[in-house]
Amino acid sequence: MITVSRSHWGPAAVALSLALFLIVFLVVPVAKVIYVAFQDPNTGALTLINFIDFFNTSLFQESFFNSFYVASMSVVLASVFALPLAYFTTRFNFGGSILIQTLGVIPLIMPPFVGAVAMVLLFGQNGSINLLLDQYLGFTIPFMEGLNGVIFVESVHYFPFILINLSAALNNIDRSMEEAAQNLGASRGRLFRRIVFPLAMPGYVAGASLVFLKVFDDLGTPLLLNINNMLAPQAYLRISSIGINDPMGYVISVILVAFSLLALWTSFLALRGKDYATVQKGGGGLMKRDLAGWEKAGCYTVVILILLLVLSPHIALTLLSFGTVWSFSPLPDAYTAQHYVDVVSTSSVYITNTLLYAGLAAGIDVVFGTAIAYVVWRTGLPGRKLLDYMAMGAVAIPGVVLGIGYLRTFYQFDVPFIDKPLASWWVIIVIALAIRRLPYALRACVAALQQVSVMLEEAAENLGATKSRTVRRVVVPLMMGGIVAGFVTSFATASVELSATIMLVSQESDAPLAYGIYEFMQSASGRGPGAALGMIAVLIIGIATYLSHRIIDKKESERAPRQAAAPQEKVQGA
Repeated sequence: MITVSRSHWGPAAVALSLALFLIVFLVVPVAKVIYVAFQDPNTGALTLINFIDFFNTSLFQESFFNSFYVASMSVVLASVFALPLAYFTTRFNFGGSILIQTLGVIPLIMPPFVGAVAMVLLFGQNGSINLLLDQYLGFTIPFMEGLNGVIFVESVHYFPFILINLSAALNNIDRSMEEAAQNLGASRGRLFRRIVFPLAMPGYVAGASLVFLKVFDDLGTPLLLNINNMLAPQAYLRISSIGINDPMGYVISVILVAFSLLALWTSFLALRGKDYATVQKGGGGLMKRDLAGWEKAGCYTVVILILLLVLSPHIALTLLSFGTVWSFSPLPDAYTAQHYVDVVSTSSVYITNTLLYAGLAAGIDVVFGTAIAYVVWRTGLPGRKLLDYMAMGAVAIPGVVLGIGYLRTFYQFDVPFIDKPLASWWVIIVIALAIRRLPYALRACVAALQQVSVMLEEAAENLGATKSRTVRRVVVPLMMGGIVAGFVTSFATASVELSATIMLVSQESDAPLAYGIYEFMQSASGRGPGAALGMIAVLIIGIATYLSHRIIDKKESERAPRQAAAPQEKVQGA
């Protein structure tokens, strides 16, 4: 029989409350989606007929293939963008490497669907690049034709996942191994193929699996580019047009979840049984190598071309937000600030709702993330790991699947005193955002807690502090840097979440920014205001990111003098 000591009653109550919340708002909706997918719509009996119908329908077969193809090719193209930036800036003496890495991460602060229309204006059949190519060279390139456009947009926006993880892995390689290979006569190309890249494989696989996951279940980009023959758009269109009882929407949802889990499992298998450990982490051995003059010129050319390409959505969105008319011309005909005036005066509800929803969701995430991290890492409660797995499981659940699950589960549940279904109340959007972003906040809180010594808590309790007072006055303040980082990450990504919110917005007055951008971008006349809203979203995320860095830097600078003073006090005491 499992027993819990009296000192753990408080954490046990917190753990049970968290588990109940996750079961109600994550496990039950997803289980409901899976159950309905295997249910006969006429008799209610369990059956595989829905899946047989799915694979016998040419449209769904095509959608399945297209989603897999787009996700796979996006990983390949994102790797082409990320590899040179990561390799040049980490392995060679390369001026401006910090600036290059910073610029390379900027695409992450704009969701792909926001920049999709801007990229059509730049790279589309009648976009700026093709107009110039046709005028001066007599040919055009189908950058944005069909699935090519989705692959191009997704890889440009998600390649930083590979860049960040691969750069970290490259920096951790023991450079003496490169030195040994060079002493044995390995050329630079052979050195990269046989030593450097294999040792950096964990970072590359981590980034590549994230890109595959994000692209496979992305809903906004295909919809905005009018590509409906992919799985996520089909799930949304089936539920929104045919109705909540259509079984195909649920079958597609199950396939989306299965492939998300498959991507994570494949990345695990790719690394299992292999030893990537090195004796030293980056420091010793061969220092960064110098490049010859012509090599440096070639590397800078490649880096500049890649940066221009990946930053082009931001440039185009800025031009579009200030442009009056931009059609069949390389640049807008004229410029105006009227789009910003219009969206601030007529659509400020989108901005207000976004700040409210994302702020509440991020607050829930850091409170829950801190509590789960403490229960898992500081208590011996039975089943605590299960709580961690449930919270992290949200990362494998696409937003459109969670939205469908909420509609199915909570549409019949009326909220007391409000007299409307929970699935159409704006609070459900906040809960969906909190569930979707909880893994980000949790990992930040776990990392922060792991840096807090248990001896500090023991010292506080030995001095008479209760467990709850120790957590409030010692643990949480010392975790503040990680908590702030988790809050900002959740807030920034929740601000532009479209997949779940588009399923749950029941009326215009409840809609957030992402929904407003999507609605504006549906018409040619709305692209200017839509771009202005997109720039406001980017500004909100940019300010949040900047503030988080400032707060974390301030915390670190406050701790550094204390850590530096400690050894001196010990010496003086001796």
